[in-house]
This record gives sequence, structure tokens and C-alpha cells, in this order.
Amino acid sequence: MKFILGSISPRKTKGKSREAEALMQEYAARIGRMTPVEVIVFDSEAALLEAGSRQTGRPMATLVLFDSAGEAMTSEEFGRMVGRMRDDGAQRILFGVGPADGWSAAARGRAQKLVSFGRMTMPHELARVVVAEQVYRALTILAGHPYHGGH
Repeated sequence: MKFILGSISPRKTKGKSREAEALMQEYAARIGRMTPVEVIVFDSEAALLEAGSRQTGRPMATLVLFDSAGEAMTSEEFGRMVGRMRDDGAQRILFGVGPADGWSAAARGRAQKLVSFGRMTMPHELARVVVAEQVYRALTILAGHPYHGGH
């Protein structure tokens, strides 16, 4: 199974946080020690959806979008969801952090799951880090690794 940590950023943002990007890459590297992972920043929602659709000879990626209208989950619930997707044969899971104005109805309809960070709003760069950390945490939960430790 391969994970794609995708996000949409149509323009290079001024003041981009090198620290947030370094932390994002640290969690991606940790995920990469457990399963293949790719980090992609897309220019548009359409480009992200296209990436989930294309790959010759393989099924479409399972699409998990982070959206304020999605389901709020604990880390354990998120881990169980990832485990179910794995056990159901998902070859690729594309986790998407959306555009500033939110996902379109078409994107929401294409997603297999909408997940919410809760009712709080956070900067895009921080949301990317949270997704990467939670994906890593999910893998450690599934593996019985002590990283999660119930906190």
C-alpha cells in the first residue's frame, strides 16, 4: 500500500514556514520507513483528483479528504479506518488537504471518506503536518508500536 500526502496550494505563499515543511518531511520520512509515501503539492483541486485517478493498470486511489464537514475522529478511529482500507485491498490512499475555500461538491462526492480536524481552523501548513503525523500515528497504532501510547 502506498500513501500520497496531497495538498492544494495554487500559489507560493509568502512567509512559507520552513519549520512546518521540515516537520512535514520528518513525518513523511517516518511513514516511508513503514510503507511507500509520496508528498505532493498540487496547483488545483482538479490536479489532485486527476492524480488519484491515474495510474495505468491500477485502480483509482482511495480518496480521504480533510474537510470541516467531515467526521471528527480520534487517532484510534483514524487508525482503524486506515487499517480497514488496507484490509479491503486499497493499493493507494490519497489524503488531501484542500484549498482555502474548501472542497467542491464534486470532490466531496468522489471521496471515500471526509475527515474533520474538528471545529478549529488552522493554517494550511499546519494542517499538512497534522495529516502527516496522524497517518504516521495510525501506522504505529496498527503495528502495535509504542509511539502512540494512548495519549
